[in-house]
Amino acid sequence: MDIRIGDVLAMKKPHPCGSREWTVTRVGMDFKMVCKGCGHEVMLPRSKAEKNIKTVVRDGEKVI
Repeated sequence: MDIRIGDVLAMKKPHPCGSREWTVTRVGMDFKMVCKGCGHEVMLPRSKAEKNIKTVVRDGEKVI
C-alpha cells in the first residue's frame, strides 16, 4: 500500500475522541500518525495500520 507523509487516513474504528481521521507524519516499518480530532500521536506497526485503513485522502482527493 502506498502511504506517504501528509496523507490523511480514515480508519475503520474511531479514536476515543470521536475522530476517525489521522495525518501521517512518519512512514517506514511503523507509521507515526496524529489524530485530527485531539492531536494525540501514535506509532503503529505497518501491518496493523494497513489492516485498519478505510480510505486514504491525498491532496484533497480520495486514493482508496
